[in-house]
Amino acid sequence: MSVNVRIPTPLRKLTGGADEVVVEAVTVNEMIDNLEAAHPGLKARLCDDAGEIRRFVNVYLNDEDVRFLNGRSTVLKDGDEVSIVPAIAGGC
Repeated sequence: MSVNVRIPTPLRKLTGGADEVVVEAVTVNEMIDNLEAAHPGLKARLCDDAGEIRRFVNVYLNDEDVRFLNGRSTVLKDGDEVSIVPAIAGGC
């Protein structure tokens, strides 16, 4: 299945500046592995040492947070849109 993955600005240096990449994958986990194969260094930014999606990284499948679906096991369909959104903190 081909899915479109939106890349946030801080990670675009790993994708050659691309703000969106197309990846073949059946699950979110496979998508992350295939992103890593095509763009080395991405997986370390997205996942912790145990392979879980980092707490400060949000992954959305068609506007649904995968944490509320099946996490890394969430199934993807052809044409799905995945957005990687780093959490933002700060303030006064």
